[in-house]
Amino acid sequence: MATVGLEHQQLLIGGQWRDASSGRTHEKANPFTGQSAGTAAAAGREDARAAVEAAQAAFPEWSATPPQQRAEILRKAADILMQRQEEIAGIVTDETGATFGWGMFNVELGAGMFAFNAEQAHALSEEEIPSQIPGKNAKAVRQPVGVVVGIAPWNAPVILSIRAVAAPLAYGNTVVLKASEECPRTHASIVQALVDAGIPDGVVNLITNAPEDAADVVDELIAHPAVRRVNFTGSTKVGRIIAENAARHLKRVLLELGGKAPMVVLKDADLDQAVAAANFGAFFHQGQICMSTERVVIDDAIAEEFAKRLGDRAGAMKVGDPRDPETQIGPVITKGALERISELVEDAKQKGAKVITGGEADGPCYEPTVLYGVTPDMRIYGEESFGPVVTIIPAHGVEDAIKTANDTEYGLSSAVFSGDVESGLEVARRLETGMCHVNDTTVHDEPQMPFGGVKDSGWGRFGGDAALEEFTELRWITVQDTPREYPI
Repeated sequence: MATVGLEHQQLLIGGQWRDASSGRTHEKANPFTGQSAGTAAAAGREDARAAVEAAQAAFPEWSATPPQQRAEILRKAADILMQRQEEIAGIVTDETGATFGWGMFNVELGAGMFAFNAEQAHALSEEEIPSQIPGKNAKAVRQPVGVVVGIAPWNAPVILSIRAVAAPLAYGNTVVLKASEECPRTHASIVQALVDAGIPDGVVNLITNAPEDAADVVDELIAHPAVRRVNFTGSTKVGRIIAENAARHLKRVLLELGGKAPMVVLKDADLDQAVAAANFGAFFHQGQICMSTERVVIDDAIAEEFAKRLGDRAGAMKVGDPRDPETQIGPVITKGALERISELVEDAKQKGAKVITGGEADGPCYEPTVLYGVTPDMRIYGEESFGPVVTIIPAHGVEDAIKTANDTEYGLSSAVFSGDVESGLEVARRLETGMCHVNDTTVHDEPQMPFGGVKDSGWGRFGGDAALEEFTELRWITVQDTPREYPI
């Protein structure tokens, strides 16, 4: 049963598309028009349990499937995604209010993640380890862990749902994907691509739920004895709850959480390049990216000129209907998100921040906003806005810039702009973030890179060889070739 383009989204459990056992549904609204973007099955604990059990039953056969067969399915899924790129991008716009270009980019990068992880299917290895015992052959062996639960967000819905399942599947695990309440049909399109690529029944399962049922559904998924790993991308608040829950069951988790990414601009930086990177990093997808540039920490000798140039560029962007190809800034995801962004900006204005451009809501959208002179007593100094707002904080030299950049509970992405690469690298080494880009934007991802944060931005790493550590079990296996003499 195809799911792409349907107005009602079902669950996938054990290879069967079906409604929730309760028969309940959840309706999703289009963030720009307010009209219905479709309904989805509202799963409960019983459905979550059934999904894990289906994945558990499929694990023995899938984990024994030759790597080349697993790889071929992932490659086919990548091809199918690209064939459906425009259709899926349209669903992304309908459900999340993203511009059509953001949806297209999501599908392209997501397909690349499937293709990259197809090659990772061959990464399971055995490493010989010298033993001190005569006649003992020892090895370290990587094996799939079992059932992996992936909890994906709405903001980069294709990329991050694929990231939640691709590596686990490549390594021979089975998965349960819990879709975001904001984009059930988008997340289902990823699962459908895998089904159409020939993935066996039960290897991938999809759960959709109503917002009020999320806690119960996630609790059931984490608690199930068959679940061996949980990966979550989302807010720090929810990530902390998931980590605490998983700890009670001694379940290992991989968390990619919130961010307050700083861009440090040194006095010798190329201002035009820094402005371009800040504009992209702050406003791409309405700033609703975990890596979005939220703070520009800049030498005070060039801060005012930088603010003027960034304000001119940001103020010229087109705000409006995400279905219009010319639109660069679409709506934020919910009315609550819009209200929170407005509150943060108003608080900063009242406490003395200067609005260089923007600063107002435009229907369901928020104007790209540049705030100058933000100080620690303002909420937006420390709170993640997750909207099209960037703050400019002048610094008195390099040491002050580093101190200010690190003055946050978050530590996901960062950037440094400098005319001298070695100076930029030295600053990068001292920033307390999981990722840092010298002379480039804070918003960047590639399938082969170790992606993740420190501090309250989470722990663990997606991508590349780092995913092998997260989604496989390292075992020590020995063979005693000759008889041993024991002391008793």
